[in-house]
Amino acid sequence: MEGIIYNVTINIEESVHDAWLNWIKTKHIPDMLATKKFSSAKMCKVLVEEDMGGITYSVQYVCKDMDTLQAYYREDAAKMRAEGMKLFPNKFVAFRTEMEIISEVNA
Repeated sequence: MEGIIYNVTINIEESVHDAWLNWIKTKHIPDMLATKKFSSAKMCKVLVEEDMGGITYSVQYVCKDMDTLQAYYREDAAKMRAEGMKLFPNKFVAFRTEMEIISEVNA
């Protein structure tokens, strides 16, 4: 198994949570996949209460290699990030992590 996971962890304020959740599931994730840089996306709710409040999610996008992820950064990232900042200004914090897939085991 080879590949890179581009993980985006987002803490969203409860005041805009429902609108944001609808947007990310029906617009943002499909738009990310439409860049053709990622083969799949998995969205998870983080089950830990944050001291800062809000609700935290992790979205994991899988791409085939680091070159593909770098192409996403060059060609698509600014536009993809701008929409969320425009729709939900100062209502979320996000951080990104790059991970290399070493192995995957399915039962």
